[in-house]
Order: sequence, then structure tokens, then C-alpha cells
Amino acid sequence: MNGGYSKQDTEEHQQVMSEVHLGCPPGISGPLISRFTICMPSGVESGRFNGLFQDEESSTDQDISFDEDGDLVLPRRRRISRRCFTMKIQHNITSSIPSVGLQVWKAELVLSDFVLHKMCTSTEFHGIVSLELGAGTGLAGMLLAHAARTVFLTDHSDEILDNCLKNVQLNFGINHQNIIYVRELDWTHPWPPKFSSDLASQERFSWSSFELEEVQKASLLLAADVIYSDDLTDALFGILDRIMSHGPEKVLYLALEKRYNFSLDDLDVVANGYSKFRSYLKDDSECECLEPSSVSSFTVSDQSSQKLNPVALDIRNVLKCIASVATKAERCISVLNTCAIFHVTSLC
Repeated sequence: MNGGYSKQDTEEHQQVMSEVHLGCPPGISGPLISRFTICMPSGVESGRFNGLFQDEESSTDQDISFDEDGDLVLPRRRRISRRCFTMKIQHNITSSIPSVGLQVWKAELVLSDFVLHKMCTSTEFHGIVSLELGAGTGLAGMLLAHAARTVFLTDHSDEILDNCLKNVQLNFGINHQNIIYVRELDWTHPWPPKFSSDLASQERFSWSSFELEEVQKASLLLAADVIYSDDLTDALFGILDRIMSHGPEKVLYLALEKRYNFSLDDLDVVANGYSKFRSYLKDDSECECLEPSSVSSFTVSDQSSQKLNPVALDIRNVLKCIASVATKAERCISVLNTCAIFHVTSLC
């Protein structure tokens, strides 16, 4: 009898915490509802989302100064008007590794900011069908739902899916039907998923035949912080291969955090998970030189012509997240230093 712990047992018992939650109240083990205030930066028009953004006054920071006697001068706070709206997100502060989708991660904020930028500065996302992989708390997909026709938020765990559905209800009430669907998607299973024609036997997060027809029309795929193990990376690109080979042409926007760890094998601080992820990606010139292979590679397009003036996403004054898209995938970097957005367009 082996009295030790397996890798799976360790992952289920080990608690991890996102850096986003460092400013949250200590000692809370269960779900917490945070308010995410999204503000339109000056000079950017909200356009057709004028009904979403509301005028709100906020105090600006004041410089510290002293009078001739050395006493602190307390000037009256200046107030400025901003156009904002608020999202409520239920999340855990810590979780086991299999349940990290219960937390909010930095890459999810970067992707959310990028989605808002696209929504407010172009019509690219207007009226589309979108599928988010590993949606977690559902923040990015719910923001997209203000522009898209239909958004499918998918993950793999009843606990995570229940939490995601709760967030949809917190922000959309009963008005999310036929706009946002929270559904289970196992990346190791065939695509499209199976469905049951017997309504009485359908599970809560199972697919209907109508939904499967609709999701196969998706032209936009989203994913944030879904790369943290080699097995998961293989499963992700396996499902991407199956999804992007069916239906209309698709684009994937994927945000991730490049995590460094000390490796005993390398005796160095390395980002092996990121290296595994990058092994699947090729730019346009590399794809032209590739020989036919049984392993799919994915094209990362050049976005050097894009200029980003993103919408600021302020989380309870704890973290300000502004995304940035670089000109090449290899040089993608945000002001969070370790997060990147990849624009994946097709299979090689």
C-alpha cells in the first residue's frame, strides 16, 4: 500500500492564489463578489455603447504639500467626470489547481481590456457568434456579449460552470437567454460535442441541437490563462484543431501569462510551459516553409498596423490593467510585464 500522494491528489489539495486577489480581504475562504469598474479613457468615444457607460464623478489624486510652518496642506479634492459601468464577479480568492477557473487571473483582465478596445473602436465583434474556451468566471465573454449576437462560455467542472452562470445572472438577470450560454466542453472529447434529444435527460450544462448548430457558426474564439501544464496545452491545441477545421474562418485571441519556475532538470529559472505553447505557433513565413505533417501548427498573424488605446479596467482600486498588443507574437507584452495576447488565425 502506497501511503504517498499522487500528482492528482497534490493538485486537488494544494491551494493557489491569483495576484489579482492580493488586495482582497484576508480570511475569506468562500466565494466573494467583487465590483469591476470599467471606465472609458478620455478621447475615446463609446459610440453605440452610450447606454452602457454612465457618467460618474471620481476624485483625482492630490499632491502632498506643506505650508511655511511645515503643516500638511489639505486642498479640496478635484472631481472629474468619467464614463463608467460596473460588472459584478463572484470568485474565490484561493482554489485548488483543478478549480483555478473560480479565480480571476491577470490574463483574463488583459483579454477583457482588449475585447473592450475592439468593441469601442471597431465593428469587428458586432453581431458575431463567439466561443470562449476555459471561460472561468466569464468576465471577457460577458463583456463581449454587449456587442456579439451569441456568446458561448465553456469550461469543464460543474463548480466552475455554476459560478460562471451565477456571474451571468448577476450582470444580465434573466435577459441572457439566447445571448449567453454557459456550457460544458471537454477538450479531450470529439468536436462538436454530443447532445441529447431527450429534454428530460439533459444535464444542466449540456448542449442542445440548436446550440450546436449556432456554435459552429462562431467566427471568434477567446481564451485566457489556459496554459499551465503540458497536458492541458496539448488538449487545447487538439480542440482548436478540431474547431478551426469546421465551419467559417475563425480567429482566436488568446491571452496568457508567461510563468517562470526553477527547474531541477535545467538548474535554471525557465518558462517550460510557455515554450511548449510556442512550439505550436508559427508565423506566416514559417508556415510557407513547413512540410506536410500530422501535427497541426497555427498561424500567428502580424498586427503591426494596430494601435491600441485601451479601455481602462479598474478593479476596486487594487489593480489597473491596461492591455497592449505588440507587433509580433514573440514580442507580445503588456504593462503587466508577463501577459501577452496572441492573434491566431488559421492552421498551417
